[in-house]
Amino acid sequence: MFKVGEPLKEAWGKDRRSGWVIDPNPKLIQESGGGKSRVTPYLFDSRIQVCCLMSGMQHANGASALGTANPVATHPPKVLAAQGHVSTVVLLGVPFDPMTRHGAVERIEQMVASRQPHYAITANSELLAQARRDVELRHVLLGAHLVLCEGAPLVWASRLLGNPLPERVAPADLAPLLIQLAVKKNYRLFLLGTSPEANARAVARLKSHRPALNLVGSYSPPLESPLENHQAEIKQRINAARPDLLFVSFSCPKQRKWIALHYHALDVPVTIGLGAAIDLFAGNVKRAPHWMRRAGVEWIFRFLQEPCRRFRRYVGDLWHFGGAWLAQCWEMQWRRRGARRPTPSSVAMAERKWQRVQVSERLDVHSIRRDEAVWKQVRSHHGHGLLDLSCVRFIDSTGVGLLVRLQAQLRRAGHHLILVAPSVQVLRALRLLRLEEFFETAADAIEARGIIVSRDPDQSIPAVVRRATRPLAGPGEITAGNAERVWSVTEKPIKRFCARQRKISIDLSNVRFVAGTRLGVTFRAKKFAERCGGSIRFAGPRPGARDVLRLSKHESGPPDNPA
Repeated sequence: MFKVGEPLKEAWGKDRRSGWVIDPNPKLIQESGGGKSRVTPYLFDSRIQVCCLMSGMQHANGASALGTANPVATHPPKVLAAQGHVSTVVLLGVPFDPMTRHGAVERIEQMVASRQPHYAITANSELLAQARRDVELRHVLLGAHLVLCEGAPLVWASRLLGNPLPERVAPADLAPLLIQLAVKKNYRLFLLGTSPEANARAVARLKSHRPALNLVGSYSPPLESPLENHQAEIKQRINAARPDLLFVSFSCPKQRKWIALHYHALDVPVTIGLGAAIDLFAGNVKRAPHWMRRAGVEWIFRFLQEPCRRFRRYVGDLWHFGGAWLAQCWEMQWRRRGARRPTPSSVAMAERKWQRVQVSERLDVHSIRRDEAVWKQVRSHHGHGLLDLSCVRFIDSTGVGLLVRLQAQLRRAGHHLILVAPSVQVLRALRLLRLEEFFETAADAIEARGIIVSRDPDQSIPAVVRRATRPLAGPGEITAGNAERVWSVTEKPIKRFCARQRKISIDLSNVRFVAGTRLGVTFRAKKFAERCGGSIRFAGPRPGARDVLRLSKHESGPPDNPA
């Protein structure tokens, strides 16, 4: 019996090609193609470029699953460069963690050990194209604890942006490795999603091939009814099972949005969307041949399976992805500007509750690695962050990735990141990537501190009730993390006003984003008001909140004039 990661020397007969074992079960051994993974060269032929871009428009529903007849081929672990911080790269506004499959498994193992709720997502070029049109999906990707590159073209695109992603991490390759980890560490696993028949078949096959797997539960909501109708039962089943890993397999983009909205309440250490992984475990889906996966042309295999359905999607996503990616390359890589010998970034002032950082003239991958000690100090500080970006003359995709990760980290800790006097170059980059609504900006440090004070949980936004203002909910963003707190201060005023048969108009002019179409605070408030005999209109939403409200059919006209 072979051990995980042990090289094969004699198992393949006369050719004696080297490979890497992914399963200690001899029946499931398959070689990886041998040796080191090949590096795809830069491709400049226009026809090959189109092929590369379209190959990323693939789903995770074509794969082989551990314990099935089509095992996953994998490569030996790749070790990232020894550095204190792995530099995130942003592609079309989505931050990607530069990790291999084995690095992702190690990160997920650390998440489970922390016992805090996390969620991980895989993304390809199709999802990036959707996120450019869907602001809620964009916020879901920005808030994820781990974002992995699913498509080979994204790996190639990252090379042209100066911070290459090490490899493609497809859900079909990641899921078997997580199954191995669950067996090794005795993690509790729960399967959620796909059809009831496929779910039951996946459970049976996993138990047959992996008797040591601690599979504590599974559930598949009926496909003919809305998912929110079964939310109470889903939560009850998962809470009763207390899993360490939750595999979610819904349609896209419903899967990602559902995870981001509910991961915190489910209190599962790691909730991860793996596309059609459960169908793979069930043996319902076939993957492309190994040579097609290595060449990054798995999209051809999928296209031949469903040509009519996929043609329009591929062409449309190629148009949105290709044009936006070329614009990002021009603005953030090919059109280099700024000082050749920039001064390093430094912490200009630090207090107990906040710190101000003077950022270098160039915020790119090289300066970030050079100033790693400064950024490590910023990440470890338990307070608000003020980044003075007035001197920045060039920012690349890694620089934007640093801002996104700092914002997400501080937000989870209950703190704020304020961009102080951002330069024209920074604002142009954020606008290009459609991230301007994701950050708070201020003209100077005094205004930044004022914004922080106004974002205090005890502050509120006004709700206009027959030309009288009453406090209802906290400003800023309404997300899964603060939804319950916002609802706790909103419910009683709504009940009181509705008892007087009054119409309530809630002013959302200070709210940048509202999460959870049909499932968040706005939906609950509207339904609660109807049950209490009143009605609610949401007025003056900013663009980030307006798109979500429009999808929820909650958008209303401008705020009432109090005069």
